[in-house]
Amino acid sequence: MTRVAVEPRALPPDNQAIFNALPHPIFLIAPDGKIVDANNAAESFFDISTQFLKRQSLNELVPFGSPLLALIDQVRTSGLPVNEYKVDLGTPRIGGDRQVDLHVAPLGEYPGHIVVMLQERSIADKMDRQLTHRSAARSVIALAAMLAHEIKNPLSGIRGAAQLLEQGAPADDRVLTQLICNEADRIVTLVDRMEVFGDERPVARGPVNIHSVLDHVKRLAQSGFARDVKFIEDYDPSLPPVLANQDQLIQVFLNLVKNAAEATRDLGSDAEIQLTTAFRPGVRLSVPGKKTRVSLPLEFCVKDNGPGVPDDLMPNLFDPFVTTKLTGSGLGLALVAKIVGDHGGIVECESQPRKTTFRVLLPMFSVSKNSGEVSDGEAPKPPRDDAQATP
Repeated sequence: MTRVAVEPRALPPDNQAIFNALPHPIFLIAPDGKIVDANNAAESFFDISTQFLKRQSLNELVPFGSPLLALIDQVRTSGLPVNEYKVDLGTPRIGGDRQVDLHVAPLGEYPGHIVVMLQERSIADKMDRQLTHRSAARSVIALAAMLAHEIKNPLSGIRGAAQLLEQGAPADDRVLTQLICNEADRIVTLVDRMEVFGDERPVARGPVNIHSVLDHVKRLAQSGFARDVKFIEDYDPSLPPVLANQDQLIQVFLNLVKNAAEATRDLGSDAEIQLTTAFRPGVRLSVPGKKTRVSLPLEFCVKDNGPGVPDDLMPNLFDPFVTTKLTGSGLGLALVAKIVGDHGGIVECESQPRKTTFRVLLPMFSVSKNSGEVSDGEAPKPPRDDAQATP
């Protein structure tokens, strides 16, 4: 008896809602390779609407010769599900480095149809990279303390000696003594900036309205280095407070916005910086000194449409002295990583031409009903507070 392929029907509304609620990208592939259906997470992953996805073949969305295509053929032939780990599905359109774990299975009721689920590796890899960033920051702490003591004192003597020589030096030689003073001052300034890494005192934290922080940073930027940049805001107005130090958060986002403004400097009136806030449940991080994992549900992003970060700098972007600027010290992003790490959060960068995103994940502020003690967001998201809305 000939087996007739059955075309899958659209999911009932209740099932479709469950399908869309799943956090991982899932899509259904027909025997001819066309995408039959996809959930909201798949839309976000490919940055394409479901209606457009349904008009595409999978081989038009993934890299040429992708292992995913071979896995689908294997599942069709064997009728058995397979898994593959750490597969790069990155393309120039969706990003150059999109590593995922693949789960491919046949759809028994519809012969020849395959269900594919992607599980992005980015969160797990971010956690690993953050440990590296924090280790790099700790290594700078010892270096900063040594520099402060061993370099600033001799520099003071060198500068004083140059000033004494300048008093009796001919006019032509005073240029050289002034050069010595200027260079000594420049080194002292650099050491002063590095001393920030040596501050190991606990961070005083409390409830902070992130939208107030971002509005303050935006006003500072628009009155100075980003006066010609178009700012776009995409805020969740009912976001709960973040557990943080407000002054240090301002420093973090001022550094990120300044980097974004410098990255878009050559775009003129087309330069754009987007500030976004969102609630992303499910991200938890183990931190030193705590037996339980800390929840990091609050996501804050600074995005720009600049040329992007060079691929060779991405792995070490948050390390000290790594910079693309000719006159930069390479300490700005290292300081961002240290402050965010001191807050128990993580910071990560995703970059491609015309779309660079710095993403900060932090714990939310909550108070235990029993003890009245401040906690860092272990519980599910509390009722939303309209007082957080941006005016």
